[in-house]
Amino acid sequence: MKTTETLLHARWIIPVEPDTTVLEYHSIAIDEGRISAILPTTRARKAYQAQTVIELDRHALIPGLVNAHTHAAMTLLRGIADDLPLMEWLQKHIWPAEKKWVSEQFVHDGTQLAVAEMLRSGTTCFNDMYFFPEVSARVAAGGMIRACLGMILLDFPTVYAENPEQYFARGLAMHDEYKHHPLIRCAFAPHAPYTVSDQPLQKIRMLADELELPIHIHLHETPTEITDSVRDTGLRPLDRLEQLGLLSPNLVGVHMTQLQDDEIRRLAESGASVVHCPESNLKLASGFCPVQKLLDAGVNVALGTDGAASNNDLDMLGEMRSAALLAKAVQQDASALPAHTALRMATLNGARALGMADDIGSLQAGKWADITAINLCALETQPLYDPVSQLVYAAGREQVSDVWVAGQQVLKNRELTHLDSQELIQRARGWQTRIAAGDSGA
Repeated sequence: MKTTETLLHARWIIPVEPDTTVLEYHSIAIDEGRISAILPTTRARKAYQAQTVIELDRHALIPGLVNAHTHAAMTLLRGIADDLPLMEWLQKHIWPAEKKWVSEQFVHDGTQLAVAEMLRSGTTCFNDMYFFPEVSARVAAGGMIRACLGMILLDFPTVYAENPEQYFARGLAMHDEYKHHPLIRCAFAPHAPYTVSDQPLQKIRMLADELELPIHIHLHETPTEITDSVRDTGLRPLDRLEQLGLLSPNLVGVHMTQLQDDEIRRLAESGASVVHCPESNLKLASGFCPVQKLLDAGVNVALGTDGAASNNDLDMLGEMRSAALLAKAVQQDASALPAHTALRMATLNGARALGMADDIGSLQAGKWADITAINLCALETQPLYDPVSQLVYAAGREQVSDVWVAGQQVLKNRELTHLDSQELIQRARGWQTRIAAGDSGA
């Protein structure tokens, strides 16, 4: 009989690879943080002796969800300026509030709150773009969640840096500090084509090629962005990035609600990834990402929530449902974006966009044991004919019971093991009191 550190016996295992596969009454063996085997439970009970055995006979095990676009610290601005269009929301409310309040402590507390919310909803990896990313890296490592932290870049000064040279210096210092960390990865994160000029973008292209890192950027988010770009540069934003050499497998374009057919073709040919944020786009009335067209063309499409200030949650289960339903309406085809594809977008496609698909995103022997357990035997998901459809169309994040990251249990029976929920709530309330009393954007 073999020995293993942890053995999970599940009613269903949905590995994502191979596609559309559902394994009934199977088990996962975990050793040194990685999946060592997936096999039928009857065989696992005879073949393995484990230090820890967990029975999950009401649950589906899926790969930990990958939230491919976040501004984690903005949880502290959740609900501060709702029901407004993007540029008014940004310029009159969010940017003034950030100018007044953003600090290392703000980022620490906001990111901790976000990490807790994401873990409790089954997310085990997030791709972040915000100020003080080195603080977010420390929070993610301490909270035991996997993270890709953006080396933020803007042309203009902020509380974080005075100019592009300082943004680069601080970002690259963080990359050097965490380049061997098991949970933390870095990406270049130029905010958007309209906030970053050509020379810094060219430098990013050079460094991204040299360091083999993703380039995480808001792109083709609104009609105004396209109109202004054509007015100011004579080019649509994607054309400009292509001229600068950024249209490549490194590119992770977020939102992409304004795309022409030839742009979809070029995205596919380049190997670039798209991150779809359906709920944020709907709330800000930014437009509709042509997800099914992108998928049909062979583009890797991942899912993200965006920040809690424009969503207003970090719930990837909800994002899957919204993405699947919205795609059907946009495509006018009820078969568009089926449940299995939505789950793949929220897991393996996100991992692929971040250059992490060899290690996470599906349940396979050799990959990190980033695993989410969802109780599908609750009243709200009965009767159950297809567990993947139930996950995408019926299950809620409150049904996430247990989560593992690199084999460590970070959520146990809905309780966080590395973070104090009550302390986070009290800290968030403290920020709410301060910000509500002095929100310069109100």
